[in-house]
Amino acid sequence: MNVTPTPPRNDRMLTVDRLRGMILEGEIDTVVLAFTDMQGRLQGKLLHARFFLDSVLGHGTEGCNYLLAVDVDMNTVDGYDHASWASGYGDMEFIPDLSTIRLMPHRPGSVLIQCDLTSTTGEAVRVSPRSMLRAQVDRAAGHGWKAVAGTELEFVIYNTPYEKAWDDGYRNLIPANRYNIDYSILGSSIVEPLLRDIRNTMYSSGLTVESAKGECNFGQHEIAFLFDEVIATADNHSYYKTAAKDIARQHGQSITFMAKPNQREGNSCHVHMSLRGKDDDGLVFWDEQNGRRSAVYDHFIAGVLATMREFTLFYAPNINSYKRFVKGSFAPTSVAWGIDNRTTAVRLVGSGKSARMENRLPGGDMNPYLGLAAMLAGGLYGIENELSLEEETRGNAYESGAPVVPTTMHAARDALANSEIAAQVFGEDVVRHYVHYADVEIEAFDAAVTDWELTRGFERL
Repeated sequence: MNVTPTPPRNDRMLTVDRLRGMILEGEIDTVVLAFTDMQGRLQGKLLHARFFLDSVLGHGTEGCNYLLAVDVDMNTVDGYDHASWASGYGDMEFIPDLSTIRLMPHRPGSVLIQCDLTSTTGEAVRVSPRSMLRAQVDRAAGHGWKAVAGTELEFVIYNTPYEKAWDDGYRNLIPANRYNIDYSILGSSIVEPLLRDIRNTMYSSGLTVESAKGECNFGQHEIAFLFDEVIATADNHSYYKTAAKDIARQHGQSITFMAKPNQREGNSCHVHMSLRGKDDDGLVFWDEQNGRRSAVYDHFIAGVLATMREFTLFYAPNINSYKRFVKGSFAPTSVAWGIDNRTTAVRLVGSGKSARMENRLPGGDMNPYLGLAAMLAGGLYGIENELSLEEETRGNAYESGAPVVPTTMHAARDALANSEIAAQVFGEDVVRHYVHYADVEIEAFDAAVTDWELTRGFERL
């Protein structure tokens, strides 16, 4: 692979030439080459920096293809077409995206480069989350459009370190705040040493930080970042989750992005998205002459709504995701839209260039590539088929009688498996892969003996 000069996404990220200079001068000794797996985790290798320059920069490196065919415990799982014991669990290629070179200030001497995955013969690995999103980006580009998005990711902070939390079976965790601190400056100040470290580290790594604020659950907070092109947003999101956990560990604390870590409010990941012209000009979602939404925008909204139930598995990828869908919790249960209405799954905000839709369905456990791919694919389907937008839901969508989202992973699995639209826009092979992913999770959960069962049944039944 030839090293083609690729401009960094902003002046806080590195060019290849600058990285080379920093390695030769001894400022950088480790290159983390990573991709995001099905579970939304960064996976890859920590390379000695000089070896990266001499042997990896020009052609990438290899890794076992089982990395897209395992469960969260890294167990090999039968039933995947992509990789199996029968096929010998061969290699796939990690191809560095040289526009993603970022410093990792919380890991001195280290940089991260995110990568695409190909087979050993050079074809894109279609079931890779980044490949799935890139396919939808290419689809939008075919219309002359660029998709931009922002993800608002909530998390809960505990004063219990990760290792003690594990040893204690995640019981009796100590939240960093003891009461509801939504928008509370005092509540944020209590954990500001950690929040400040995360914000400043993210800025130095190339993310554009907007703000931090407290949320409703005990110890719950959100750090917001400026929107970007959708692949850049997904890359930033994946890095941020990993780095934030690293930084929390360095502070002797822990954070979780679980959709529903306890019986109080869950962690959301509201996704804002809009379309623009390829060169970031042109108002695709707004009719400037008439001062209202464009027909294209309405078709896009209609497409996201029409596919929401069938694509829910990509927005809510875990058993725990579905515990968050509770009436009156600010997590949506109704497939409906409204203007600045936080009870609907789709909330419309802004006008002119800022006109965008907010998808409130995903939780903090969303794989950003899958969620953004599903949202973009659904919207483009609505445009390409000129779907009509239903009437706006005004007032309380929880009581509107609108169709509801799947409330279990099993229901979401069946909706995806039977979706003709999903097969059309993602491919039957991709749908089959993620349906099997759901089957693996459901089977594991159904076989587990939970604390709830023990508490109810050990003595009293």
